Amino acid sequence: MKVFIVSDMEGVAGIVKWQQTTGGESPAYQEGRKLYTEEINAAVRGAKVAGAGEIVVMDCHGAGNEWTFNSLIPEDLDPACEFVVQEEWTEYTELLEQGCDAALFVAMHAKAGTPDGVMSHTVSGQAWRDLQFNGTSVGETGINAALCGTWGCPVLLVTGDDAVCREATELLGDGLTTVSVKKGLGRFSARQLTPARARELIEEGAKGALKDLKAVQPYDPGKPCEIRIEFTTPDRLVEYRNRKGIEQVDGLTLVSSAGDWWTAWSQFFF
Repeated sequence: MKVFIVSDMEGVAGIVKWQQTTGGESPAYQEGRKLYTEEINAAVRGAKVAGAGEIVVMDCHGAGNEWTFNSLIPEDLDPACEFVVQEEWTEYTELLEQGCDAALFVAMHAKAGTPDGVMSHTVSGQAWRDLQFNGTSVGETGINAALCGTWGCPVLLVTGDDAVCREATELLGDGLTTVSVKKGLGRFSARQLTPARARELIEEGAKGALKDLKAVQPYDPGKPCEIRIEFTTPDRLVEYRNRKGIEQVDGLTLVSSAGDWWTAWSQFFF
């Protein structure tokens, strides 16, 4: 069994502030990296017990500078996994293209504008107000699920705060296993499980989720696919609006349309 672990950082138990997720030598970020790596290890252990023979971890957290998609602590990772450091978000698809049985999403956060979402945002906390796939508002869980679904890989587990667990279940269905490690009290405050308890639950969640590889169908936003991004201010459109296949529909909104999700998404980013 091949398992793809896709991870972000804001959904980790113990993390509630940007200082804990912004790359650099600060004690807060270094502590965040440790907490993050150990939640990944918990998912790896669960997948291994469930029978996974190949486990690949992809860090999707944009920490900034040389830390972008590179926040995990390599020497502390469970040796049962391999890990990817990518240059561009959603760049790595090799495992999916080869055929992957399941994806596990660890430490995810809720989409922009979610009232009880800890550190909630979509792609950019400053630039993106809303993202829609064929009229359905999604966050980064939806983006990563669509990436996996493009190659027929189902998402069986999502961990993070209460809000992202709710968001993921609404998008992917009741067969999804979720593990909540904190409850948002505001955007930068939460009631949280201890890291040790969170890791126990994530390990059990991963192990249980992989018992039924058909509990969740691969996510397909639909064909053809329209991706609509609403930005916070007009200047935020500039880096995307002149790319081939991108249409500006008003002062804050860009649209990409194509026969399938991957092509529409690639027009924005590749």
